Amino acid sequence: MAFTIEKLEDKVEFYEAYSIQELEKKIEQQISYNQAILLKVHSVSHQVIMDDKGRPFYTAVVHYKS
Repeated sequence: MAFTIEKLEDKVEFYEAYSIQELEKKIEQQISYNQAILLKVHSVSHQVIMDDKGRPFYTAVVHYKS
C-alpha cells in the first residue's frame, strides 16, 4: 500500500442556516479548522432566500487558498 501526500491549494465549502448568527458561527469554526491546514479565506459569497414557510434561509460559499 502506497500513500502520497499532496499539498491542498484550493478548497471551496458551502454553508447554510436559518439564522445569520448560526451561519456566521459555522463559517468561523471552519475557518479555524482550515487555518490548521494552512488555508486562508480568499473570498466569501452569500445569499438569502425565503423558504416555503416564509422564513429567511441563508447560504454562503467560502473559497480557501493556501
